[in-house]
Amino acid sequence: MRKGIIILTLFVAIIILIPAVIVLPFSHAKDMKADQMPNKSKQNVEKQKSKVKTPNITVSVYRENLKKTQKVPFNDYLVGVVGSEMPAKFDLEALKAQTLAARTYIISHLLGLGSTSLPDGGQVTDTTQNQVYKNDQELRKIWGKDYSWKIKKIRQAVLETADQIIMYKGEPISTPSFFSTSNGYTEDAKDYWSSNIPYLQSVSSPWDKASPKYKVTEKQSVSTVEQKLNITLPSADGPIGKVTKRTEGKRIATFKIGNKTFTGREIREALNLRSTDFSMTKKGNQVSIKTIGYGHGVGMSQYGAEGMAKEGANYKQILSHYYKGTSIQNMEPFTKRLEDK
Repeated sequence: MRKGIIILTLFVAIIILIPAVIVLPFSHAKDMKADQMPNKSKQNVEKQKSKVKTPNITVSVYRENLKKTQKVPFNDYLVGVVGSEMPAKFDLEALKAQTLAARTYIISHLLGLGSTSLPDGGQVTDTTQNQVYKNDQELRKIWGKDYSWKIKKIRQAVLETADQIIMYKGEPISTPSFFSTSNGYTEDAKDYWSSNIPYLQSVSSPWDKASPKYKVTEKQSVSTVEQKLNITLPSADGPIGKVTKRTEGKRIATFKIGNKTFTGREIREALNLRSTDFSMTKKGNQVSIKTIGYGHGVGMSQYGAEGMAKEGANYKQILSHYYKGTSIQNMEPFTKRLEDK
Protein backbone atom coordinates (compact mmCIF):
# COMPACT_ATOMS: atom_id res chain seq x y z
CA MET A 1 0.00 0.00 0.00
CA ARG A 2 2.77 2.37 1.03
CA LYS A 3 4.72 1.41 -2.10
CA GLY A 4 1.66 2.25 -4.23
CA ILE A 5 1.32 5.67 -2.58
CA ILE A 6 5.00 6.43 -3.23
CA ILE A 7 4.68 5.44 -6.91
CA LEU A 8 1.53 7.56 -7.27
CA THR A 9 3.28 10.56 -5.65
CA LEU A 10 6.26 10.26 -8.00
CA PHE A 11 3.94 10.00 -11.01
CA VAL A 12 2.10 13.20 -10.03
CA ALA A 13 5.39 15.04 -9.46
CA ILE A 14 6.66 14.03 -12.89
CA ILE A 15 3.44 15.26 -14.54
CA ILE A 16 3.84 18.65 -12.82
CA LEU A 17 7.57 19.07 -13.44
CA ILE A 18 7.81 17.99 -17.09
CA PRO A 19 5.76 20.97 -18.46
CA ALA A 20 7.84 23.32 -16.35
CA VAL A 21 11.04 21.84 -17.76
CA ILE A 22 9.63 22.27 -21.29
CA VAL A 23 8.28 25.81 -20.80
CA LEU A 24 11.10 27.42 -18.84
CA PRO A 25 13.83 27.13 -21.49
CA PHE A 26 11.52 28.67 -24.12
CA SER A 27 10.44 31.43 -21.77
CA HIS A 28 14.06 32.17 -21.02
CA ALA A 29 14.88 32.19 -24.73
CA LYS A 30 12.05 34.65 -25.34
CA ASP A 31 13.31 36.91 -22.56
CA MET A 32 16.84 36.71 -23.90
CA LYS A 33 15.62 37.71 -27.35
CA ALA A 34 13.71 40.64 -25.91
CA ASP A 35 16.75 41.72 -23.90
CA GLN A 36 18.96 41.54 -26.94
CA MET A 37 16.66 43.57 -29.23
CA PRO A 38 17.73 47.04 -27.99
CA ASN A 39 21.38 46.09 -28.46
CA LYS A 40 20.63 44.77 -31.94
CA SER A 41 18.76 47.96 -32.78
CA LYS A 42 21.62 50.00 -31.42
CA GLN A 43 24.05 47.97 -33.51
CA ASN A 44 21.94 48.67 -36.62
CA VAL A 45 22.08 52.41 -35.92
CA GLU A 46 25.84 52.25 -35.42
CA LYS A 47 26.15 50.18 -38.60
CA GLN A 48 24.14 52.82 -40.48
CA LYS A 49 26.39 55.55 -39.12
CA SER A 50 29.49 53.65 -40.20
CA LYS A 51 28.16 53.47 -43.77
CA VAL A 52 27.79 57.25 -44.00
CA LYS A 53 30.74 58.88 -45.69
CA THR A 54 31.17 62.39 -44.37
CA PRO A 55 32.16 64.65 -47.26
CA ASN A 56 35.62 66.14 -46.86
CA ILE A 57 34.17 69.59 -47.46
CA THR A 58 33.99 72.67 -45.29
CA VAL A 59 31.65 75.59 -45.85
CA SER A 60 33.03 79.09 -45.31
CA VAL A 61 30.14 80.88 -43.61
CA TYR A 62 30.32 84.63 -43.28
CA ARG A 63 28.76 85.46 -39.90
CA GLU A 64 26.97 88.77 -40.39
CA ASN A 65 26.88 89.76 -36.72
CA LEU A 66 30.49 88.78 -36.05
CA LYS A 67 31.73 90.24 -39.35
CA LYS A 68 34.00 87.27 -39.87
CA THR A 69 34.04 83.91 -41.66
CA GLN A 70 33.89 80.54 -39.92
CA LYS A 71 34.85 77.27 -41.62
CA VAL A 72 32.15 74.72 -40.83
CA PRO A 73 32.26 70.95 -41.57
CA PHE A 74 29.67 70.03 -44.19
CA ASN A 75 27.27 67.99 -42.03
CA ASP A 76 27.54 70.45 -39.13
CA TYR A 77 26.53 73.18 -41.55
CA LEU A 78 23.45 71.18 -42.59
CA VAL A 79 22.42 70.64 -38.97
CA GLY A 80 22.79 74.37 -38.31
CA VAL A 81 20.71 75.27 -41.37
CA VAL A 82 17.89 72.76 -40.87
CA GLY A 83 17.71 73.62 -37.17
CA SER A 84 17.37 77.30 -38.08
CA GLU A 85 15.05 77.05 -41.08
CA MET A 86 12.39 74.56 -39.89
CA PRO A 87 10.85 73.96 -36.43
CA ALA A 88 12.34 70.82 -34.87
CA LYS A 89 8.87 69.84 -33.66
CA PHE A 90 7.89 69.13 -37.27
CA ASP A 91 7.52 65.54 -38.45
CA LEU A 92 10.81 63.78 -39.19
CA GLU A 93 9.84 63.30 -42.86
CA ALA A 94 9.29 67.05 -43.25
CA LEU A 95 12.70 67.67 -41.65
CA LYS A 96 14.26 65.21 -44.08
CA ALA A 97 12.71 67.08 -47.01
CA GLN A 98 14.14 70.32 -45.59
CA THR A 99 17.53 68.64 -45.23
CA LEU A 100 17.61 67.67 -48.90
CA ALA A 101 16.68 71.21 -49.91
CA ALA A 102 19.51 72.56 -47.74
CA ARG A 103 22.05 69.98 -48.91
CA THR A 104 21.15 70.47 -52.56
CA TYR A 105 21.38 74.24 -52.26
CA ILE A 106 24.86 74.27 -50.76
CA ILE A 107 26.23 71.63 -53.16
CA SER A 108 24.85 73.51 -56.17
CA HIS A 109 26.11 76.82 -54.77
CA LEU A 110 29.63 75.53 -54.12
CA LEU A 111 29.85 73.88 -57.55
CA GLY A 112 28.92 77.10 -59.30
CA LEU A 113 30.90 79.40 -57.06
CA GLY A 114 33.59 81.44 -58.73
CA SER A 115 34.65 84.69 -57.13
CA THR A 116 32.53 85.90 -54.26
CA SER A 117 31.76 89.41 -53.12
CA LEU A 118 31.52 88.32 -49.49
CA PRO A 119 34.21 89.63 -47.13
CA ASP A 120 36.84 87.46 -45.46
CA GLY A 121 36.64 84.63 -48.01
CA GLY A 122 33.05 83.76 -47.22
CA GLN A 123 31.19 81.41 -49.56
CA VAL A 124 27.73 81.93 -48.03
CA THR A 125 26.15 84.18 -45.44
CA ASP A 126 24.24 82.96 -42.39
CA THR A 127 21.11 84.87 -43.45
CA THR A 128 18.21 84.41 -45.85
CA GLN A 129 20.49 85.78 -48.58
CA ASN A 130 21.64 82.14 -48.73
CA GLN A 131 20.42 79.92 -45.89
CA VAL A 132 19.93 80.84 -42.24
CA TYR A 133 22.64 79.14 -40.17
CA LYS A 134 23.19 78.91 -36.41
CA ASN A 135 26.07 77.00 -34.85
CA ASP A 136 25.68 74.49 -32.02
CA GLN A 137 26.31 77.04 -29.29
CA GLU A 138 23.67 79.37 -30.72
CA LEU A 139 21.12 76.56 -31.05
CA ARG A 140 21.75 75.57 -27.42
CA LYS A 141 20.94 79.10 -26.34
CA ILE A 142 17.82 79.37 -28.53
CA TRP A 143 16.41 75.95 -27.62
CA GLY A 144 17.34 75.94 -23.94
CA LYS A 145 15.99 72.88 -22.11
CA ASP A 146 14.67 71.46 -25.40
CA TYR A 147 18.13 71.37 -26.97
CA SER A 148 18.78 67.66 -26.41
CA TRP A 149 15.74 66.23 -28.22
CA LYS A 150 15.73 68.88 -30.91
CA ILE A 151 19.36 68.48 -31.93
CA LYS A 152 18.97 64.69 -31.86
CA LYS A 153 16.02 64.90 -34.25
CA ILE A 154 17.76 67.31 -36.63
CA ARG A 155 20.86 65.13 -36.71
CA GLN A 156 18.68 62.11 -37.41
CA ALA A 157 17.18 63.88 -40.44
CA VAL A 158 20.67 64.65 -41.73
CA LEU A 159 21.99 61.13 -41.04
CA GLU A 160 19.06 59.24 -42.55
CA THR A 161 19.25 61.22 -45.80
CA ALA A 162 23.04 61.19 -46.02
CA ASP A 163 24.51 61.76 -49.49
CA GLN A 164 21.11 62.49 -51.08
CA ILE A 165 20.34 65.56 -53.18
CA ILE A 166 17.55 66.71 -55.50
CA MET A 167 18.38 66.35 -59.19
CA TYR A 168 16.88 67.57 -62.45
CA LYS A 169 18.20 66.31 -65.79
CA GLY A 170 21.43 65.01 -64.30
CA GLU A 171 22.37 68.06 -62.23
CA PRO A 172 21.62 69.25 -58.68
CA ILE A 173 18.80 71.76 -58.84
CA SER A 174 20.15 75.27 -58.41
CA THR A 175 17.03 76.71 -56.79
CA PRO A 176 15.57 74.35 -54.15
CA SER A 177 13.57 77.27 -52.78
CA PHE A 178 11.17 76.96 -49.88
CA PHE A 179 8.96 79.17 -47.77
CA SER A 180 6.74 78.97 -44.70
CA THR A 181 3.08 78.87 -45.73
CA SER A 182 1.15 78.97 -49.01
CA ASN A 183 -2.30 80.37 -49.73
CA GLY A 184 -3.36 76.89 -50.85
CA TYR A 185 -1.11 76.89 -53.93
CA THR A 186 2.58 77.39 -54.54
CA GLU A 187 3.70 80.11 -56.91
CA ASP A 188 5.11 79.57 -60.38
CA ALA A 189 8.72 80.79 -60.47
CA LYS A 190 8.09 82.87 -63.60
CA ASP A 191 5.30 84.76 -61.82
CA TYR A 192 7.52 85.85 -58.93
CA TRP A 193 11.06 85.93 -60.28
CA SER A 194 10.29 86.29 -64.01
CA SER A 195 12.40 83.15 -64.57
CA ASN A 196 10.90 79.99 -66.01
CA ILE A 197 12.32 77.23 -63.81
CA PRO A 198 10.74 73.94 -64.96
CA TYR A 199 10.73 72.22 -61.56
CA LEU A 200 9.22 75.25 -59.79
CA GLN A 201 5.66 75.19 -61.08
CA SER A 202 2.47 76.05 -59.20
CA VAL A 203 0.98 73.06 -57.33
CA SER A 204 -1.85 72.75 -54.84
CA SER A 205 -0.95 72.80 -51.16
CA PRO A 206 -4.16 72.50 -49.13
CA TRP A 207 -2.38 71.42 -45.93
CA ASP A 208 -1.26 75.00 -45.26
CA LYS A 209 -4.65 75.98 -43.91
CA ALA A 210 -3.54 74.38 -40.62
CA SER A 211 -0.61 76.81 -40.37
CA PRO A 212 -0.84 79.53 -37.70
CA LYS A 213 0.53 81.86 -40.38
CA TYR A 214 -2.14 81.08 -42.97
CA LYS A 215 -4.27 84.21 -42.43
CA VAL A 216 -2.97 87.31 -40.69
CA THR A 217 -4.36 90.83 -40.45
CA GLU A 218 -2.09 93.78 -39.71
CA LYS A 219 -2.56 97.53 -39.63
CA GLN A 220 -0.49 100.35 -41.05
CA SER A 221 -1.18 104.05 -40.96
CA VAL A 222 -2.61 105.77 -44.03
CA SER A 223 0.42 108.06 -44.15
CA THR A 224 2.81 105.08 -44.13
CA VAL A 225 1.01 103.35 -47.00
CA GLU A 226 0.84 106.59 -49.01
CA GLN A 227 4.50 107.34 -48.45
CA LYS A 228 5.76 103.82 -49.25
CA LEU A 229 3.63 103.47 -52.39
CA ASN A 230 3.92 107.12 -53.42
CA ILE A 231 0.15 107.49 -53.76
CA THR A 232 -2.76 109.38 -52.22
CA LEU A 233 -5.51 107.17 -50.84
CA PRO A 234 -9.20 108.09 -51.20
CA SER A 235 -10.61 110.05 -48.28
CA ALA A 236 -13.58 107.70 -47.92
CA ASP A 237 -13.33 104.53 -45.85
CA GLY A 238 -13.65 101.15 -47.57
CA PRO A 239 -11.72 98.66 -49.70
CA ILE A 240 -8.54 99.93 -51.35
CA GLY A 241 -7.52 99.04 -54.88
CA LYS A 242 -8.55 96.37 -57.32
CA VAL A 243 -6.94 93.10 -58.38
CA THR A 244 -6.50 93.29 -62.15
CA LYS A 245 -4.70 89.97 -62.65
CA ARG A 246 -3.90 86.87 -60.63
CA THR A 247 -1.06 84.37 -61.02
CA GLU A 248 -1.21 80.60 -61.47
CA GLY A 249 -0.79 80.36 -57.71
CA LYS A 250 -3.89 82.54 -57.09
CA ARG A 251 -1.78 85.44 -55.84
CA ILE A 252 -1.91 89.01 -57.05
CA ALA A 253 -0.06 89.61 -60.30
CA THR A 254 -1.18 93.23 -60.75
CA PHE A 255 -3.08 95.57 -58.45
CA LYS A 256 -4.47 99.00 -59.30
CA ILE A 257 -4.88 101.86 -56.83
CA GLY A 258 -6.40 104.93 -58.46
CA ASN A 259 -4.56 105.42 -61.73
CA LYS A 260 -1.44 103.58 -60.62
CA THR A 261 -0.79 99.87 -61.26
CA PHE A 262 1.60 97.79 -59.16
CA THR A 263 2.74 94.19 -59.24
CA GLY A 264 1.79 92.16 -56.21
CA ARG A 265 5.46 91.74 -55.42
CA GLU A 266 6.04 95.51 -55.51
CA ILE A 267 3.33 96.08 -52.91
CA ARG A 268 4.48 93.17 -50.77
CA GLU A 269 8.05 94.45 -50.66
CA ALA A 270 7.12 98.11 -50.22
CA LEU A 271 4.78 97.42 -47.30
CA ASN A 272 6.76 94.43 -45.99
CA LEU A 273 3.75 92.11 -46.27
CA ARG A 274 3.80 88.40 -45.56
CA SER A 275 2.40 87.41 -48.95
CA THR A 276 1.37 88.62 -52.41
CA ASP A 277 -2.16 87.38 -51.69
CA PHE A 278 -3.60 90.36 -49.83
CA SER A 279 -6.53 92.74 -49.50
CA MET A 280 -6.59 96.26 -48.02
CA THR A 281 -9.31 98.27 -46.30
CA LYS A 282 -9.12 101.87 -45.07
CA LYS A 283 -10.81 102.97 -41.87
CA GLY A 284 -10.03 106.41 -40.50
CA ASN A 285 -6.29 106.93 -40.47
CA GLN A 286 -5.55 103.19 -40.53
CA VAL A 287 -5.24 100.63 -43.32
CA SER A 288 -6.13 97.05 -42.42
CA ILE A 289 -4.23 94.53 -44.56
CA LYS A 290 -5.18 90.85 -44.64
CA THR A 291 -2.65 88.41 -46.07
CA ILE A 292 -3.03 84.72 -46.90
CA GLY A 293 0.16 82.69 -46.70
CA TYR A 294 3.66 83.64 -45.60
CA GLY A 295 6.64 83.91 -47.93
CA HIS A 296 7.33 84.24 -51.64
CA GLY A 297 5.40 81.05 -52.34
CA VAL A 298 7.92 79.42 -54.72
CA GLY A 299 9.05 75.83 -54.16
CA MET A 300 8.37 73.76 -51.06
CA SER A 301 5.88 74.96 -48.49
CA GLN A 302 7.20 74.01 -45.05
CA TYR A 303 3.76 73.77 -43.48
CA GLY A 304 2.62 71.90 -46.57
CA ALA A 305 5.48 69.43 -46.07
CA GLU A 306 4.44 69.04 -42.45
CA GLY A 307 0.83 68.42 -43.45
CA MET A 308 1.83 65.83 -46.03
CA ALA A 309 4.05 64.05 -43.50
CA LYS A 310 1.23 63.92 -40.96
CA GLU A 311 -0.90 62.21 -43.59
CA GLY A 312 1.78 59.56 -44.07
CA ALA A 313 3.88 60.93 -46.95
CA ASN A 314 7.62 60.34 -46.80
CA TYR A 315 10.25 62.92 -47.69
CA LYS A 316 10.66 61.62 -51.23
CA GLN A 317 6.94 62.03 -51.89
CA ILE A 318 7.01 65.52 -50.40
CA LEU A 319 9.90 66.61 -52.60
CA SER A 320 8.37 65.03 -55.70
CA HIS A 321 5.18 67.04 -55.10
CA TYR A 322 6.83 70.44 -54.69
CA TYR A 323 9.75 70.09 -57.13
CA LYS A 324 8.15 68.75 -60.29
CA GLY A 325 10.05 66.30 -62.47
CA THR A 326 12.97 65.93 -60.06
CA SER A 327 14.57 62.80 -58.63
CA ILE A 328 16.70 62.02 -55.59
CA GLN A 329 20.23 60.86 -56.36
CA ASN A 330 23.56 60.28 -54.64
CA MET A 331 25.71 63.38 -54.40
CA GLU A 332 29.09 61.60 -54.35
CA PRO A 333 30.07 62.46 -57.96
CA PHE A 334 29.57 66.13 -57.12
CA THR A 335 31.27 66.10 -53.72
CA LYS A 336 34.26 64.43 -55.37
CA ARG A 337 34.50 67.39 -57.75
CA LEU A 338 34.48 69.73 -54.76
CA GLU A 339 37.02 67.66 -52.83
CA ASP A 340 39.33 67.64 -55.86
CA LYS A 341 39.29 71.43 -56.14
